[in-house]
Amino acid sequence: EGFKHLSILNPTDTSKVDYEFILLGKGGRLPKIYKGIPVINIPVKKTVCLTLTQLSYLIKLDVVDNICGINDSKYLFNEEVKKKVKEGDIKIVGRKGNFKTEIVMAEDPDLIFVSPFKEGGYDNFKDVGFNLVPVLSYSENTPLGRAEWLKFMGLFYGKEKMADSLFNSIEKEYNRLKEITDNQVRPIVFSGECISGVWYGVGGQSYLAHFFQDAGAEYVWKDNTETGALRLDFETVYSRAANAKYWRILNSFNGEFSYDALIQKDERYNDFSAFKNKKIVYCNMRDKPFYENSPVEPEVVLADYIKVFHPDLLPDYKPKYYSLLKR
Repeated sequence: EGFKHLSILNPTDTSKVDYEFILLGKGGRLPKIYKGIPVINIPVKKTVCLTLTQLSYLIKLDVVDNICGINDSKYLFNEEVKKKVKEGDIKIVGRKGNFKTEIVMAEDPDLIFVSPFKEGGYDNFKDVGFNLVPVLSYSENTPLGRAEWLKFMGLFYGKEKMADSLFNSIEKEYNRLKEITDNQVRPIVFSGECISGVWYGVGGQSYLAHFFQDAGAEYVWKDNTETGALRLDFETVYSRAANAKYWRILNSFNGEFSYDALIQKDERYNDFSAFKNKKIVYCNMRDKPFYENSPVEPEVVLADYIKVFHPDLLPDYKPKYYSLLKR
């Protein structure tokens, strides 16, 4: 009768419903049985999104005009969003527990997309009475799982058909690329850097580990069952990864990243085979819109990895995010 009952489950525990909303269309009638469930009128006109991942979905769905506020991101690449920020049509509302409630109140959004288990500081928004809609895509441990949240976001803007079409296209191309690596010899790859004595890696069942697997590589921690981050010491990583062929690094480096810049951080890096043979797979987030676009372009990220691990499979492909570090 002109409404949708939306139930949201955490991808890490789908045994229960964590959040519920009623999405009420114009002229819709809501039966009394749904009394007490928060109601959001759709299509939504004004939105605040507080992560770059959320922004990536809205850009992909072509609803930038519906955004009235974003988090205080260090780097914005989308020209339309940058223009709207500069002209004041999109406000910067702060970040990570330091949100500017007064700015949000002045904008009076229909809803605020939040990541409830990732960042705090939402209590003030809730107390004022805004609809806080959780986006749990970051809890997904597969690239296609994260991309599929396009369908969720599309519900709020009358973009269900568009979201389905976009995801189906992403899924088809991702699976096509994955299949071409099936019979390849799998090179070993590891990931991360050592910062203040701690090597930050990812678990063997994580989002990144699935990328490596699907791109025809073997992750050094493939036997690990964790889906999130790993905190390791240098010696532990070296014992596993000293002879790995590839080393993946994603960071935000001011200037041109190089092997010399890496060795200046820690001379022990020189002991890794991937360093000696110049097989570092690198993306600089200062130069490329990785978090702004990649959640809805897993097929592109996958192609980047395949181009490195199995270059003969994609001879004419030009990487967008990741490529071998040259110097």
